[in-house]
Amino acid sequence: MQIDEFDRKILSVIQDDASLSIAQVSERVGLSTTPCWRRLQKLEREGYIDGRVTLLNQSRIGLELTVFVMIRTSQHNTAWLEKFNSVVSLFPEIVEVNRLAGEYDYLLKVITKSNSSYDAFYKKFINLIELNDVTSCFSMEQIKRSTRLPLDAVDGGR
Repeated sequence: MQIDEFDRKILSVIQDDASLSIAQVSERVGLSTTPCWRRLQKLEREGYIDGRVTLLNQSRIGLELTVFVMIRTSQHNTAWLEKFNSVVSLFPEIVEVNRLAGEYDYLLKVITKSNSSYDAFYKKFINLIELNDVTSCFSMEQIKRSTRLPLDAVDGGR
């Protein structure tokens, strides 16, 4: 399925505010309610929408610390990768994992409440998986936070 301008508008509107009613979405994209609802259903069915969430204020709920953990491993085999995947899934503090090309093999984003809670996480984590090198970078300030994808970069975008 290729998406058109109306689909991009729908995706843009709901990535700003997933709590909008279908009537509000249709009004903002310039479609009547039923065609807008059908398009939204099709976008979900075709996998363009992974889910709808509420973004929480991290510091307001007491999760003050964001740590980016860079990992190097000498293990580049399926068994190690499967174990790594299952280990990272054990830790709710790990909110994002990326496999990288370059100097490091993996980048983890870890969110926790304090240095001591990160230290406890770190000790548990390194005991469960063999790693060559782990470097932790503590975020001092979040300059930009967005979950918005750049839809204008999609084929056929503006």
